[in-house]
Formats: sequence, C-alpha cells, structure tokens
Amino acid sequence: MTGTTPAAPFTAADYRSRMTRAAHTAADAGLAGLLIAPGPDMVWLTGYTPTAVTERLTLLVLAPGRDPVLVVPTLEAPDAAKSAAADVLTLRDWTDGTDPYAVTADLLAKGGRFGISDNAWAMHLLGLQKTLPDTSYASLTDALPMLRAVKDAAELELLAAAGAAADSTFEEIRKVPFAGRRESDVGHDLADLLRRFGHDQVDFTIVGSGPNGANPHHEVGDRVIQDGDMVVLDFGGLKDGYGSDTTRTVHVGPPTAEEREVHDIVRAAQEAGFRAVRAGAACQEVDRAARAVIADAGYGEFFIHRTGHGIGVTTHEPPYMIEGEEQPLVPGMCFSVEPGIYLPGRFGVRIEDIVTVTEDGGRRFNNTTREMVVVG
Repeated sequence: MTGTTPAAPFTAADYRSRMTRAAHTAADAGLAGLLIAPGPDMVWLTGYTPTAVTERLTLLVLAPGRDPVLVVPTLEAPDAAKSAAADVLTLRDWTDGTDPYAVTADLLAKGGRFGISDNAWAMHLLGLQKTLPDTSYASLTDALPMLRAVKDAAELELLAAAGAAADSTFEEIRKVPFAGRRESDVGHDLADLLRRFGHDQVDFTIVGSGPNGANPHHEVGDRVIQDGDMVVLDFGGLKDGYGSDTTRTVHVGPPTAEEREVHDIVRAAQEAGFRAVRAGAACQEVDRAARAVIADAGYGEFFIHRTGHGIGVTTHEPPYMIEGEEQPLVPGMCFSVEPGIYLPGRFGVRIEDIVTVTEDGGRRFNNTTREMVVVG
C-alpha cells in the first residue's frame, strides 16, 4: 500500500461554511472583518492559491453579514474563477494602473479594526493604512490564534492519513543501512519515502547523528553516520494538503546503558504528555507533564524547546504546548507531543507523535514503536 489514493476534495459548501464561521468569529473578537492574504489562511478558507504571489494585491475580505469578496489582479481572475470556492465568492478584479487599495477600501467599514494574515506584505498593509487612515489592524495570530485550530471530521481523516504515511516511512527507513552513509543520504531516503507514501510536499527531513542530534533543528549534513551513533529522525510534510510530523530516535548497533536510559526517560515524558491531553486542560499542562518527567530524572536543563505545536494545512501553527499558554484544549485540536533531551557534543533523543483531542482524552496519529530501535 503506497497511500497515494487521493482524498475527496473539499467543496464550495465546505469553504462557505469556513468563511462564514471565520467572519462570525472575527465579530465575536470585536473585529470589523478579516483580510486574508495568499498563504495557508487563504488555502484553508477558499482552496485558492495564486499561480504567483507578487507585488500585485490579492486579498480575501470577510465580514459578518456580507458576501466574501476576493480582490485579485485581472490577469489572475481566470484562475481564481476556477477555484473550488469560486461559486460562493464575489471576485473583484483590478487592472494594472489602477489603485488596488481604493478597490479594497470600498469593501471595508470606515474606522474598523481588521484582522489581517500574518504573511500579508508590509507594502499592502501600508497601502491600506494610507488609503484608510482611520482603520486599524491586528495580526491573525494575535487576534484569532485558534481560527484553524479545531479540525472537522474530514480534516481529521486527512491528518490521520498523513500520519499513517509518515509511519510507513519510518517502518521502511529503519530497514536501510545507516552506518557508513552520510546524514544527507538518509535524508534523501526519507524524502523519497514520504513521496512514495503519498506526500506531495516534503517540508523537512532532520537526520541528527551522534553529536549533531544534540541540535534539535540540525536537519541533514555531510557527517558520516558511525556505528554506535544515536540518530534523531524528524520528518514530515503535506499529504493532500494536510501535515505530518513525527520523530523517532534510532541507534546504530547496540546502545550503551546511558543511551538507553536517556531514551527511556524521553519515552516516559512523551507518554506523560500524551496522557495529559484532555478537553478543557490548558495547553501548558501538556508541556508541564512531559517536562516534569525529564526534570525529575535530572535532565531538565537539556529539554530546550516547547513540548508541541499545532498542525493542519501547515506543519507548524497554533496552538502551542508551552508554559504560559492557557488556551483550553478542545476536541478536534491537533498538535505534536515531542519532548527531548539534548546533551551537547554527545547525542540527543526526541520522540514525537501528532495527537488530536477527543471527547475522552487524546488519539495518536503516529503509532510506530516508541521503544529504542536498533538499525544497522
């Protein structure tokens, strides 16, 4: 099984529901509307991605009680008209030589405060502010951090399928030779396997061998993997538009007692973080549960990152499992649980699953063994 069977596409009705919900959520947050630039927010709300993101303004305007409007350059209008949400959108195109900010200004409430995509170009925000100096703006991460956080049943199925594809990738990579090959060689294997099992986009393939494993974001290098190395494998990307992200730490040949002990501590911490997942608990409780296991074992200073991040149409998004995040967990939220221990100059261990909140706890989307795996 290669996992390449395409998922059923989202429909115009799906996108209309999302846009309506987003507009009402904005109103509940005291915003006059939302301004969505090309990127993950636009993909999630409309399924549309411009063929090229340039200095020409493309912007989705959402406001409660009004039909959604997509402002597009005239030369992009034919493609926008073919998008999955085109039937539930009004297209407002503008031609070179005209003022796109004036076109957009006609759609905005005077004096309103709007949420705007974090990835909107500064020149576009400044252009709107110049045209409508009495308006104000807030980034979506600040104003509506949970906009895409709670997934519906179809999204959960896509995330589960992406997780299963990543699991299949791990089951295959553990069979390949490690010793005597470069990290980059194993990284290429991981990318090829992700694509083989249905991923259309590979976002990262971290292969941290020996001392490189003590750098959580080492990715890949030219270091030749040696017998006796601990190797951190962290990989993921997008399958049918939804993300995967999993980490397993393997050992080349038999591990030492210390290496096995550190791996067991991280495995227990990951299990504790997973067990802390329940509706109504604060995000920080997941971090605290995993971190306590590592701290109690004497390695607290070597756990140097948050315990988790959200995942959906991007591989990193809210919510975040970190101290100080009091956002309650809600059924349908999806995020990583990925504690680690990093011993500088020696080795690192990280174990990561994607988890979703259910009515009675949590469900893992990654189910490969979390025990120490020995490779050749």
